[in-house]
Amino acid sequence: MSGAANRAFVPIAGLHHAARAGAAGFCVFSDCGVAVEQLRRHYGIRRIAYVDIDAHHGDGVFYAFEEDADLRFADIHEDGRYLYPGTGAREETGRGAALGTKLNLPLPPGSDDVAFLAAWQEVEAYLQRFPSELILFQCGADSLAGDPITHLRFSEAAHAHAARRLCAIAESQGHGRVLGMGGGGYNPRNLAKAWTAVVNAFLAREP
Repeated sequence: MSGAANRAFVPIAGLHHAARAGAAGFCVFSDCGVAVEQLRRHYGIRRIAYVDIDAHHGDGVFYAFEEDADLRFADIHEDGRYLYPGTGAREETGRGAALGTKLNLPLPPGSDDVAFLAAWQEVEAYLQRFPSELILFQCGADSLAGDPITHLRFSEAAHAHAARRLCAIAESQGHGRVLGMGGGGYNPRNLAKAWTAVVNAFLAREP
């Protein structure tokens, strides 16, 4: 927000299951939600896009802002019928004044980069419909093939593509700001591959 950089990456962040009033799913606090509230309180940012490609649905963020039309929410995750927290059905699109402003894209177990790229096209179309002033990117590595507790089969190329395209979208919307947050991941090699791909994509678009 100081203008010293357009993009930043925080590996130990993206704790997207905790609710406003309690911990859940390895997450004591929701730093994602705290970031949204801080951006609004201290910087006057209202329209924030939250994009999540962790294997688990970002339920803590979704339900905390389910009725907030200014929090754009797009989440590609493993279908909740097969994985914690069991939420994030496609029909969950927000409530009240925010109905229709949230995007949940559950994928079946075994989904690979081809399935990811097809879903990603919907994310891009959604982000163009709801321009933001800053993008929060939760890039959990547990969606990569070989994670011991999830069933998606993305490669680090999916994370690189998402990071690269979010940078381009942020620039096209006139702010250029993307904050990457590590999220989940229980295979150390996958953490290294996914997050290095994200950082490389961020740096590649720096002037």
